[in-house]
Amino acid sequence: MPVFIKKTLINAPLRVVFGFHEREDVLALLSPTFLPIRVLRRSGGIAAGAEIQLRMGIFHWLAAHTAYERDRFFVDEKIEGPFATWVHRHEFVSEGNKTTLTDRIEYRLKGGRLVNWLFGWLVNLGLGWMFSHRHRVTRRVCEAKG
Repeated sequence: MPVFIKKTLINAPLRVVFGFHEREDVLALLSPTFLPIRVLRRSGGIAAGAEIQLRMGIFHWLAAHTAYERDRFFVDEKIEGPFATWVHRHEFVSEGNKTTLTDRIEYRLKGGRLVNWLFGWLVNLGLGWMFSHRHRVTRRVCEAKG
């Protein structure tokens, strides 16, 4: 299964960086202009058992949060959406007064091995753009608070 990883060191304490991800408006803040995300329904924040329904461009997305440990990580998984499989693990590691943020996404496109082989590079390119943007925003907001 393809894996995408983005890691950034943020000059802000762990509680600030993790707390930013708990904000109700975080997806709107992290959404790049080339792929606006609209929250249609949300329940339960980011803890295990929470769900979120989104519209991203032409795509409908329903995700469930399946694992959570405060100030360490949370995981969301696709229930409905354009991917066959999508597991997104958000990890937070304290580095003194700094925090390492890691987004790790395991995904598989619909259509089988050939589709994944032909288009996986394009997905990784798009994820690279999107998560570079997300990490820049996270760094800017959290370092201003930290």
